[in-house]
Amino acid sequence: MLSLEDNETLVRVGAGTPMGELMRLYWIPFLPSRDLETDGQPQRVRLLGEELIAFRDSEGRVGLIDHACPHRGAPLVFGRNEDCGVRCIYHGWKFGVDGRVQDTPAEPAQSRLKDTVTIKNYPCRERNGIVWTYMGPDRENPPPLPNLEWNLVPEENVYVSFRVQECNWLQAVEGEIDSAHAPILHGRIDQQGAISDWTAKKDLRPTFECKRQDFGMSVASKRVLDESTHYWRVNQFLLPFYTLVPPQSNYPELSGHAWVPLDDHHTLCIMFSYTPAQKFYEKTRKLFDNGHGGRETGHPSINAYAPRPATEPFAKYWTRFNLQSAFLFNYDAQTKTWFSGLPGLWVQDAACQSGVAPIYDRSKEHLGMSDTGIAMTRRLLLETVRNLSVRQQRPPRIEDPDLPMVRAVSLTLPAGEAWSESGRELMTARLGADFGYTP
Repeated sequence: MLSLEDNETLVRVGAGTPMGELMRLYWIPFLPSRDLETDGQPQRVRLLGEELIAFRDSEGRVGLIDHACPHRGAPLVFGRNEDCGVRCIYHGWKFGVDGRVQDTPAEPAQSRLKDTVTIKNYPCRERNGIVWTYMGPDRENPPPLPNLEWNLVPEENVYVSFRVQECNWLQAVEGEIDSAHAPILHGRIDQQGAISDWTAKKDLRPTFECKRQDFGMSVASKRVLDESTHYWRVNQFLLPFYTLVPPQSNYPELSGHAWVPLDDHHTLCIMFSYTPAQKFYEKTRKLFDNGHGGRETGHPSINAYAPRPATEPFAKYWTRFNLQSAFLFNYDAQTKTWFSGLPGLWVQDAACQSGVAPIYDRSKEHLGMSDTGIAMTRRLLLETVRNLSVRQQRPPRIEDPDLPMVRAVSLTLPAGEAWSESGRELMTARLGADFGYTP
């Protein structure tokens, strides 16, 4: 359990909050590049509690600026994106990607007002189809983009999806750190459909080991296959909000999430699945696009989305599986097919992570041994936040772009063999290299 005070420390991400200031030290992925057309409609964005718009100017540069015009507060989501800037429709003030005011047409010709005003703006970079922003203190000289393998492999090797979830970022993160839930929540009571390797293992009571790393935390779960063989799944948590999941199934892939806080109550869930050394499986890509038998996979299908008005942040990434629809829970299905009665993998996770409250009171929890990874990750986060806020000490190697070159692994090892030693090389991502073992 967490105290109310510690819970507040971890979940609040606005400017000036301890966790919010930690998050702002990192580059943040937030949109697919395809969403921003040259001179196209500005897109409403919310990140770390800040209301913004993103746009691509006439020269192809991406801007991220305040959503409200600094003149009289008119909404720039309605702005005209033209001639290398966004022009407010109220009085015609125009802003470039650098935040400078380019034009104030209603002011006298000799006015220097535009030279005295800027709009809040954040630098953006693009890589392999993803737009990133840096909201930290030294925006004129930001650190290099982090080398995360999913954003470095060729685009044909990766599948990336976006959706909004109605809970704070930590509840979402903890759902993927926790591998004990997988054979239960995601299990079936019939014999149809593919059964993943973790469900096929008979040991539903894994034991856990955690290892702190400069990048965050390795959370290893052990299941006993027989007296001489142990099966290890090593999930990774990477600061500030990434989780990595080991490969599985007959079509092995590496996967994970960036759990980007929109505000204290909503999370942008960016899921990535990729094959490190070959094109992504076309069969799996179609499965992610369309779901399976009316059910969702780990990615939202094209039929899952229920877009909202363009004036709402990330309007196109809201889904029909939400609190208002009770995640389309089906009790009849619960008695016949899925153990949970919820239609698909990510829906099952989202319902459990956000179904009670957007910020759950963690002082009411009763943690067990299966929650070891969650408890240790919370401790890591609290120490990291306090080191920054109290001692002005940043996380180790935070400006090393190669620090997050990490993989999650699934290993079958002789009993007694240490996963941390046997998996050391396999947990280091090497661009273009295959798994290095048979998942």
